Amino acid sequence: MSNFILTTDSGCDLPLELLNQQGVFTLKMSYSLNGEIFTDTMNPDDYKEFYAKMRNGAVPKTSQLNVSDFMNFFTPLVGKCKNIVYVSLSSGVSGTYNNAVTAAKELKETLGANIHVVDSLMCSTGYGALVLKAARMRDDGCDAEQCANWLNENKLNLNTYYTTDDLTYLTRSGRCSKTSAILGTIFKICPILNVIENGKLNVCERARGFKKAMQKIGQRIAETVENAAKQTLYICHSDVIERAKEFGQFLLTSIGFKDVLYTDIGTIIGSNCGPGVVAAFYFGKSRATKA
Repeated sequence: MSNFILTTDSGCDLPLELLNQQGVFTLKMSYSLNGEIFTDTMNPDDYKEFYAKMRNGAVPKTSQLNVSDFMNFFTPLVGKCKNIVYVSLSSGVSGTYNNAVTAAKELKETLGANIHVVDSLMCSTGYGALVLKAARMRDDGCDAEQCANWLNENKLNLNTYYTTDDLTYLTRSGRCSKTSAILGTIFKICPILNVIENGKLNVCERARGFKKAMQKIGQRIAETVENAAKQTLYICHSDVIERAKEFGQFLLTSIGFKDVLYTDIGTIIGSNCGPGVVAAFYFGKSRATKA
């Protein structure tokens, strides 16, 4: 029997099948589209239709998981094991983490639960990578406190860079002005973004065209990665698999990662970033040391 129950939510952008195989309990988030509420299926087969709707002008909206959602999710699990680790979407982009903390405190008082809520300070497959690491630690015999401590001590060593050549969705999210989007489209400017130490998204550089952006990201990763040959590179994308594979192969060859895992950006993160995004995640120098 495991020392603790490992949990996360569907924003981690790992397939539900993989999470089930790893013994991870997952709270599915929801989004609204054209006045109708949908639950994230976490099935990549469903994403193509979702992104087709976005390309045709649909604007999905997400809302954070509330305290009641977490109470309903955690309570049955506490009946199986009082020790739980929950890896959350970054508090820098969502209030989900704070609501999980509130639910954990209430369940400690009422049921004696020991729920460790870990703020990943990361998005998408970035915190999916932390979940997979936590699953390995659990299987190696670590207890909940040891696992949560490791995640909190090492989460800022998880880095990401991502880019897109479609500025429509960055404009909607407020990370790109309409004027910049128009000029960027005309001159084929691709913003290069990362997630900084407070878990917020940040435009750190711009490049003219996807290939140039890919090269610049490669340079940044080469400068910050540690022990590339011993780690998996995580590449996720929002309905641009061929571009993701090109990106992954470039980084695999030029930097020398052990291997690469490709994942799809699901409907929750995808509602905010839109189609066309490609992102890389890897362990390296701490984000806390970079401007």
